[in-house]
Amino acid sequence: MTRGPPSERSPAELLEFGVVNLDKPPGPSAHQVVAWLRDMAELDRAAHAGTLDPKVTGCLPVLLGDATRMAQVFDDAVKEYVAVLELHGEPPENLREVVAEFEAPIYQKPPRKSAVARRLRVREVHELDVLEVRDRQALLRVRSESGTYVRKLCHDIGLALGIGAHMGDLRRTATGSFDDRSLVTMHDLADALAWWREDDDPTHLREVVQPAERALEDVPEVTIAPSAAESVATGAPVYAPGVIDCPHVPDGQLVACYTPDGAAVCLGRLIGDPDADSGLVVELERVLV
Repeated sequence: MTRGPPSERSPAELLEFGVVNLDKPPGPSAHQVVAWLRDMAELDRAAHAGTLDPKVTGCLPVLLGDATRMAQVFDDAVKEYVAVLELHGEPPENLREVVAEFEAPIYQKPPRKSAVARRLRVREVHELDVLEVRDRQALLRVRSESGTYVRKLCHDIGLALGIGAHMGDLRRTATGSFDDRSLVTMHDLADALAWWREDDDPTHLREVVQPAERALEDVPEVTIAPSAAESVATGAPVYAPGVIDCPHVPDGQLVACYTPDGAAVCLGRLIGDPDADSGLVVELERVLV
């Protein structure tokens, strides 16, 4: 059974297939925050998009209920941070020039405390700006490939400057299409849930919990017929006769399939010609209904 249009879903349906652009507080881990949110909303499942260390704050999109099946869309999401670079000496005159050299593919080895294998790897720093310099601190804006360690980046900048440096405060300001303009606190969610449950007023909950389709904005969209969507719900792939509209993307590209009323049905890989009269077009990866 497919879902109805995102704008027409009840509060309960939003909680079962929604996303919260959470402003993670300092102190708890991302895993702890998601566990609290899951229990607060009385859900079986919730998952965050890209972990944050306990001291780090900011943008932590949390997928609710069935939306946890689409967590892979955040695997390669570009992240943006504001970081304090704590310099171990007076800032040199060429500070900005040296920092600018790190706006490029860089080599990094994950720190010892990380949960991944400590292999040397390349990560792309797309944008790196010095926003402000005060005494022995520099405020940096970092926009980088997923998996970039900002702490290690700050350390390496210090070495390049010849005076040493480490990362101070760090705040994530964006994850993929989510940014700090629509952040929601844990208190916001608690209040919204209380107003809905106790006063039967879902207004604030609709502002706090967005339809899960919001997390798919960066994924190419394939529109399929309602009959095809019903077949997908039972595990069938998408065949050419069921495709209504499809973007021009390379074979193997991850796509999201929707019904004509905008309800997400599945994630899959484009493997065939959508303009053909027959044949497989989208191979399923995750059924979302």
